[in-house]
Amino acid sequence: METKRRALGKGLEELFSNEPLDYTNLENKIVTETPKEEILQIPLAELRPNPYQPRSNFDEESLKELAMSIKEHGVLQPIIAKKSIRGYEIVAGERRVKASRLAGLETIPAIIKDFTDEAMMEIAILENLQRENLSPLEEAMAYKKLQDTLIITQEELAKRLGKSRSYVTNILGLLQLPEEVKDYIITNQISMGHARVLSKLIDKEQMKNLAQKIVEEGLSVRALENLASQETYKRRKQIQRKTTKESDEYQEIENVLEEKLGTKIKIKNNKLMISFTNTNDLNRILEIMQPK
Repeated sequence: METKRRALGKGLEELFSNEPLDYTNLENKIVTETPKEEILQIPLAELRPNPYQPRSNFDEESLKELAMSIKEHGVLQPIIAKKSIRGYEIVAGERRVKASRLAGLETIPAIIKDFTDEAMMEIAILENLQRENLSPLEEAMAYKKLQDTLIITQEELAKRLGKSRSYVTNILGLLQLPEEVKDYIITNQISMGHARVLSKLIDKEQMKNLAQKIVEEGLSVRALENLASQETYKRRKQIQRKTTKESDEYQEIENVLEEKLGTKIKIKNNKLMISFTNTNDLNRILEIMQPK
């Protein structure tokens, strides 16, 4: 790990601390520590996407709105790029580049940094995880890339991202779903709540049959859970959490709710705190909590 740490360079050292990964802090650090005279105007024609960019689709309406803002106010924050054999590769800020092109600009302010390929991958993944509403499958693939790059366990990844272990496990579980079920997720025919239940099954044919039943009959997540809990359906073993000595009287309840909702739960001072990542994640949680 120390070798990897040195290879990434000083600018990304905070990615390997025990604190949750925070893209905003990283980008702000790069921008604030870069003298104004080192912020260059780079021709948009010389910029190519980050090859590790996990996001395959960008919201066209959102890009148009950003383009209108750029036309009026200019690009307020420089992008981060890396010099390559032919021009430059975008490390962070691809939306700004696309919107600037829509706005008719020829150049864009940029900070040039000499990042390794690993660092470029981590920054691209981190930016998308914290700034874009990735689809559940895009999020799962981003988590998997980050986990493989950092060579860490799911539990360590959850701590780095500031999420519960169960949430990370549930998201990564989507990658085990059959392609037919993934297609239903991509086309929004089944929700993340449905997908979470299906991913806990073992038999892929049962997954596909239940997914088709969801689409054809409009099964709610609650109805699917009741159906999948029958003895006919074999489920993966639930994660058994160990309580620590510091655990309070609500630790077991927190564990159960985290497993049920797939997110971080905290009970303190007679308050129940439920964490969520973005609007899509909040809707997923509300769907699971919806009464019959």
